[in-house]
Amino acid sequence: MRHRKPTYINEYVDRHGRARIYLRRPGHPQLALPTPLYSQEFWTAYHAAMANEPVKANRLKPGSIAAAVHGYYGSIEFKSLAATTQAVYRGVLDRFVASKYGAGPIAGMQGKHVNAIIDEMASTPAAASNFRKRLSAVMDYAVSAGMRADNPVADAKRVRYESDGHRTWTEEDIAAYREHWKVGTPERLAMEVLLHTGLRRSDAVRLGWRHAASGAFVITAQKTGAELHIPITAELARFLKSCPADNKTFIVKSGDAARSEKAFSAYISEAAANAGLPSRSSPHGLRKAACRRLAEAGCTAPEIMSITGHTDIREVERYCREASRKLLSAQAMAKLEGSFDVIKLPGLPNQSDELGNSDDNILKLLTKKGDWRSRQDSNLRPSA
Repeated sequence: MRHRKPTYINEYVDRHGRARIYLRRPGHPQLALPTPLYSQEFWTAYHAAMANEPVKANRLKPGSIAAAVHGYYGSIEFKSLAATTQAVYRGVLDRFVASKYGAGPIAGMQGKHVNAIIDEMASTPAAASNFRKRLSAVMDYAVSAGMRADNPVADAKRVRYESDGHRTWTEEDIAAYREHWKVGTPERLAMEVLLHTGLRRSDAVRLGWRHAASGAFVITAQKTGAELHIPITAELARFLKSCPADNKTFIVKSGDAARSEKAFSAYISEAAANAGLPSRSSPHGLRKAACRRLAEAGCTAPEIMSITGHTDIREVERYCREASRKLLSAQAMAKLEGSFDVIKLPGLPNQSDELGNSDDNILKLLTKKGDWRSRQDSNLRPSA
């Protein structure tokens, strides 16, 4: 099979007859790579070096779990992720490599080994679930790179845990925040931008007039790369009209400098706490509130996804189901109240005034009023 030689690779045979492979990138020192060319050891070191980790690449044990992880870092699957997502994934996998498992052979890992690692994380099920996903991605890479024949995570146990993730802001939260942070304050503007766009924090801090076109914001989501078209509501426009046209972003700190993504989370959480909101009131909770509002307005899951940029419809369908339950429960109670209006009990006070009474009190009331059933029957009979 013919291969196209990787970029910046120089291959030759030295004067002693030994094959040599060097990575020669402009602006970087020359780096020796394992031979032969196109072997798994070569690809692992090459990808690690291209990911700017040449020192680690030289120290990797060929065929090890650590080598597979660093090879994954150089893959198209990993590099296509947003920088913030890459950092999170690296944190999980680097800790795994630094543990007792990093030097082990990637080909020898089985489902039972994955189960044992997951069991060690039993006290933190959310972290265990996240680790399982990240390890599965590494194993998929290892299969594609020929380091092993299958993905052992597929046969490992799944972690089940109940978690709502970030707390969704309620309408009461939004009202309390607005009451505390008046129109004209940067805290109020930041909240309104999040609520009326449904953007992730990474996109909200980048949003500015440069993204406005034909009554909508057109912005590429940093996490997914999807191009979003978000109509500018009249309510949001009321808050944005005071933002200087020459500012790159709407959400700024003192000196009109843009806020960083991580600092923005702390900024909103602190502002929410000052407004008396419960803990865990974060920017992502406002994004979830935007989804909830859209669902309660009757929007379908695809309609909501066109605004928020979600890629997993299952997550958005949850908001639709919850909104549907609220609507159905309201309709059910309305039907129940309507059934009370069909039969008026003669001689009795308004039934709505007596709904708070216990069954015993109502029975006493009916006894006191006499045999109302016979009178009700006669009222329902057609007149002669």
